[in-house]
Formats: sequence, C-alpha cells, structure tokens
Amino acid sequence: MASAGLEEACAEIRGACGNPRRLALLLAPRSPAERQRIRAAYRASFGEDLAAALRGTPLAAGSGQEDEVKGAVGGAGRLSRRARRSSSSLVSCFLFLFQLRKLLYLWALEPAERDAVVAREAVEGGATVAGYRALVEVFTRRKQDQLFFTKQAYLTRFRRNLDQDMVTEPSHPYQRLLVALAASRKSHHDEPSHHIAKCDARRLHDTKNSGAGSVVDEAVILEMFSKRSTPQLRLAFCSYKHIYGHDYTKALKTNGPGEFEEALRAVVKCIYSPSKYYSKLLQRSMQCAATDKRLVTRAILGSDDVGIDEIRSAFKSCYGSNLADFIRESLPQSDYRDFLVAVARGSAAS
Repeated sequence: MASAGLEEACAEIRGACGNPRRLALLLAPRSPAERQRIRAAYRASFGEDLAAALRGTPLAAGSGQEDEVKGAVGGAGRLSRRARRSSSSLVSCFLFLFQLRKLLYLWALEPAERDAVVAREAVEGGATVAGYRALVEVFTRRKQDQLFFTKQAYLTRFRRNLDQDMVTEPSHPYQRLLVALAASRKSHHDEPSHHIAKCDARRLHDTKNSGAGSVVDEAVILEMFSKRSTPQLRLAFCSYKHIYGHDYTKALKTNGPGEFEEALRAVVKCIYSPSKYYSKLLQRSMQCAATDKRLVTRAILGSDDVGIDEIRSAFKSCYGSNLADFIRESLPQSDYRDFLVAVARGSAAS
C-alpha cells in the first residue's frame, strides 16, 4: 500500500470512529500486514494508537443506543411481555455491537499482542476445555521465535509469565500437552526431516498399545512434542497417514479413548490441517454465536492467521457451501455479522 493510500485509509478510519459498521467494512478486508502499516501510519498522522481508538469507540454514535439499552435492562422487570421481547432484541443487538468493538480492537493489534490478550482470557477463564483449546491454537499456529514475542507481550501487558500461568494443579491433559509444546526449542527455521517424520510416525503407531490401560503412551507423546517443531510434527502426521492409510486421529478414537487421548486428538487436528480445523471451528461457532461469542472470536482470528483464502477453500470442501453465505444465513442482521461476512470475503470485499 503506497503512502498516499495509507494516508487516505487513515483519514477514512478516523472519520468513521463512532460508526462501527463503517469501521468494520473498512478494516475487515485488510490483510494482517496492511493493518499493521495502517496502524503505524495512523499513529504518525494523529499521534494516537489505532487499536486504543477502536477499543474506545462508542457502540452506536449519536443514537443514544447505549443509554437506551441500559434503560431496557434496568426496567425489564416492569415491562409487558411484548415490551420485554423488544427489550430482549435490543439487548441482543447491544451485545453484538459490544463484541464487534472488541473484535475491531483485536483486529488492529499485532499478532503477539492479540495472542497475549486471547491467552490471558483463556487463563482467567479457569481450567476449562475451551480455555485450553484457545491456548493450543495460539501455540500451534506460531513459530517458536514468534511465541517468544507473544510471551513478552503477555509479560508486558499483564505482568505475569504465560508459561507459569498455564500450569494448574491437578494437571490437565491439555496442560501437559501445552507445556510440552512450550518447551520445544527445535528451530522452526530448520527444514523438516522426512526421515525423522517416518521414525516418529512409527513411534506414534507403536504407542497405541504400549500404555497400560490407555490408547497411547503419554510419556512418549509428551517427549516427542517437547522436541519437535510444529512443521516437523505436521510432517510426522502426514507420514503416519502415508504409511498406515488413515489419520492418526482415527487411531486415537479406537479402544475407548481416555481424557488424554481426547485432548491429543484436538491438538493433532490443530497441527495437522489448520485450514480444516478453523473451517470446522467457524462452522461450529456459528451454531452458538448468540451464546458463545468467544468461540466466534477464536475461529475468526485463527482463520485470519492461517489465511482466509485457505479457510474459504477448506470450508467449501468440508460443507459444500460458501463461507460468507453461511455466516450471513447463520446470524441475525447486525454490524457484527456484516464484519464477519466481509472478513470471509477477504480482499474481494475491498
């Protein structure tokens, strides 16, 4: 993007502050690199951080909607049935606007800052499967050197150590897998080795029956995860399918998988085929978007990191439908929905 184009984009965004719909349509089609160039130019032009400006933008400028919603919530108990339905609709609209503002804020952050915020929310949520999966998504889609900046951003923002915050007592299978992934110091710049991948694939196969009362030998898995980069693990899973004719996740479903095997399946899916993983997460998130907007956030941010073009293709392959059309049909009309649709369209929306 040329300097003149950056200045024009910044001016448009500045003028749209307070108009969530306009902001959403301006920012949704931008690639991560474009958004960071715009953020830098915005600071240079106006002396203000774009992410901070988006975080503080009114939910519905000039409409008085925030006050209207507060009044609706406060007086809900005194309303008639018809008025309560109207009030409920208004509150739902407000919640979508609130989530859009949060998404716009995250959309403008650098990847390390964004991961730090997502990780902190996951940690503060307690030892839940959803929280652990959010952390797995962060740790598996970043290279080791990128994770260093994520951990630094977490320390800077929250004055806490991310590796330590992930440790819980008693330990959870997801936590043990996360600690192994975090411990890996194998350079992601090294070319993945096909020989090591084949050896690891055979070890994965052999561990299915070696654990006492378990599908896998947990110690072998944790050792492997702590010594391999994500690309090397992905190649091992590819080798497994080539050698044995089926995905490793299918093998983990046999013989009554336990808690560790269920966690391992989710981690393997995230590593093996990120585009398929996030396309399925998007599909699932739309089914519960009204009640679990954090899942939508995880799905859309992960899709942005993987590449929305890849996600669109994987979604079409998995479900036979267009991603943008699916989102439009799954959610009620709102600025929040329009933002997600614009993201799904990618550069075609600009």
